[in-house]
Amino acid sequence: MEIFQAKNLVKRFGQFTAVDGVSFALGKGEILGLLGRNGAGKTTTLQMALGALTPTAGEILYFGKDLIKHRQEILERVNFSSTYTFLPYDLRVWESLNYTSFLYDISDRKAKIREVIQSFKLEDLAQKQFSELSAGQKTRVNLAKAFLNSPEVLLLDEPTASMDPATADEVRKFILKKREEENISVIFTSHNMAEIEEVCDRVIFIDHGKILSEGTPKELAGSLDETTVKFLPKGDNQKFLKAVTGSPFTVSVSGNLVVFTITEKEVAGVFRLVSEKGLEYREVSIEHSDLEDYFVKHFGEEKSE
Repeated sequence: MEIFQAKNLVKRFGQFTAVDGVSFALGKGEILGLLGRNGAGKTTTLQMALGALTPTAGEILYFGKDLIKHRQEILERVNFSSTYTFLPYDLRVWESLNYTSFLYDISDRKAKIREVIQSFKLEDLAQKQFSELSAGQKTRVNLAKAFLNSPEVLLLDEPTASMDPATADEVRKFILKKREEENISVIFTSHNMAEIEEVCDRVIFIDHGKILSEGTPKELAGSLDETTVKFLPKGDNQKFLKAVTGSPFTVSVSGNLVVFTITEKEVAGVFRLVSEKGLEYREVSIEHSDLEDYFVKHFGEEKSE
């Protein structure tokens, strides 16, 4: 069941087209990653999906209903969190959650606020003003706010940015748990490709306001069919390199390592070559293409270490 649909979305700012004919759907209980370099149109698309921006052309449907015509009804069932939005700096955390709760029809407001405070481990922060929080804590409070109305659709823009790795891991597990328990649907943007691979069922890459490609993380990474086999030779790596030069494989040196860049089917052939040449090595590693490799290939960014 398609719980959300974007149909031929266009957004222009003067002569600049930020989103150019984007169409996609979100299934019930699906977590969809929306990816692309900075300025690709991801956040603009999310803002239109939230109703914060009006499309220049195209339409947005939730639950089969047009967002413009049924805005209030739809937004009761939708929520949003972004690293780049802030709650009032002079209010305490519990006060911000309390006043935000009145935007929604919540039967037991106090109980719901207690629930999100406990879920996101905000007990020690509840009495602090938003201005006193670290960047990661502000992100966590913003995310807690997004669960106040038990949304059916959740729009998340860089939800774990500025968080330490342990907290970010907890947040990812919480989102997956909520999907399992409540079958919520999520649109998720992130620059952390490992995070996207862990959380998302399907990803869409946007570039210059257009959809470049889409599929599961495994499908997109697998489309590169690129594997690297890295050997740490015993002794001189130049001797190792010379012995395998002229083979049908692409070979290079990276520091002390001799690196074969091949397809997955060629892995066995590399080990056969090394054995036939009588070459000895201390360590070997095999790395397959991942979603970050796909991003690098199509967007020209340097892979992070």
